[in-house]
Amino acid sequence: MRKQGGEGVERISWHEYFMAQAKLISLRATCTRLMVGAVITRDRRVIAGGYNGSIAGDEHCIDVGCKVVDGHCIRTIHAEQNALMQCAKFGVPTDGAEVYVTHFPCLHCTKLMIQAGIKHIYYETPYHIDPYAQELLEKAGVETTRIRVDLEKYISALPKEVSLIPEKRDNGIFNRDA
Repeated sequence: MRKQGGEGVERISWHEYFMAQAKLISLRATCTRLMVGAVITRDRRVIAGGYNGSIAGDEHCIDVGCKVVDGHCIRTIHAEQNALMQCAKFGVPTDGAEVYVTHFPCLHCTKLMIQAGIKHIYYETPYHIDPYAQELLEKAGVETTRIRVDLEKYISALPKEVSLIPEKRDNGIFNRDA
């Protein structure tokens, strides 16, 4: 964050702003194994967002449990895939765009983002970084940058009447209906 207007108020940077949005979107995830959020931006504008969850019309892991094969939940689509599919569905070009994602992308998502023309990937958590994914990103000229965002710092700066803490269910998963 940087100081704004000499009043001692700190202003969130663009990178922090977009990563905070990815983290907020991750709260919509419907797979209990890992909550991931992704935001695609171009020219400092959000063009799509996604979270990991079931395909439209299928049951959600939070309702019926994960469908695990070879250590992976096959019921869900990854956050990056969902965001890219939103762009495809609505005809929004991704060439030259940037992605902010809560976790370093898996190999498959890496390939999709390269093919979609993504030029920069910002991530917070270095989760299972695949060496081949890194090699492909380097060959394609896609930059990666780790960004850490402390949401508590921003939440504490909000007026007292603003609450960003959603209700949790008994199982610890955030309430989707609230």
